[in-house]
Amino acid sequence: MEIEIRLFATLKDRAGSDRIRVRLPADPTTVGLLLEAVGADYPALAPALRSALVAVNRAFAGSETPVTLGDEVAIFPPVSGGQTPFPPDESQPPLPPGEGWAEGQPPLPPGEGWGEGQLPLPPGEGWGEGFSPHPTYFAITTAPLDIEAIHAHLSGPEIGAIVSFTGFVRGRTQRDGLPPATLHLDYEAYESMAEEKMAQIAREMWARWPEVRGVALVQRLGRLGVGQTTTFVACAGAHRDVGVFEAARYGIDRLKEIVPVWKKEVGADRSVWVEGQYRPTENDNEKR
Repeated sequence: MEIEIRLFATLKDRAGSDRIRVRLPADPTTVGLLLEAVGADYPALAPALRSALVAVNRAFAGSETPVTLGDEVAIFPPVSGGQTPFPPDESQPPLPPGEGWAEGQPPLPPGEGWGEGQLPLPPGEGWGEGFSPHPTYFAITTAPLDIEAIHAHLSGPEIGAIVSFTGFVRGRTQRDGLPPATLHLDYEAYESMAEEKMAQIAREMWARWPEVRGVALVQRLGRLGVGQTTTFVACAGAHRDVGVFEAARYGIDRLKEIVPVWKKEVGADRSVWVEGQYRPTENDNEKR
């Protein structure tokens, strides 16, 4: 069988293409055997495969994950970021899917709560076709952000507090291997998987902090100059003490762990793809 593989960031640069194809003798095969075939057919990729991540049908895969004809397969480096993961809250363990919703929090009626650039959940997932229990705003976009409009979307009669995090492009970076002065950042994403992971993060937040209501997660793409907005996370609730601070911190940290987005730091003398330290596994996929 022949499998098409999507490549991103450093893998794409090494291959000189965003897609490759490999032939394998068996259907199904495994991710481990697939990587062996990639390394043999594309020697330029071999050094990067040791640290690369694999997704099968937009879910993080392990070496024994089966791969069959027609699967959507991608290989990419760890997400840019994730150096400071959110500390686990042992008093609020993740709840099984579908549990943890407070009484009187029905899904939004059809057509309500979704603005331009927002993501309805896939049919059959979460709370039904296009539903979420609260207003949400998920976006992977090249457009500038209208933060006031996002805040207005998350607001409502029961909302008394919105906590947000806004990330910007730094002009100076003091990390080994990166340009000391940044001219701009180039962002790219595995967009379809990124959208699904944003929805997953929102569900994780609601499981940990059931009194958090609206959630916004935004990632900018393309070329962004120093001082421009890169990421935005916001959480709404009735009061400041219902978990909105903690949920917003969790949201940005989790985004930088599992949402497949990469940035290239461009300086005067060199450019470098930034890879994170966190390596997602199958345990980072949402339990169905």
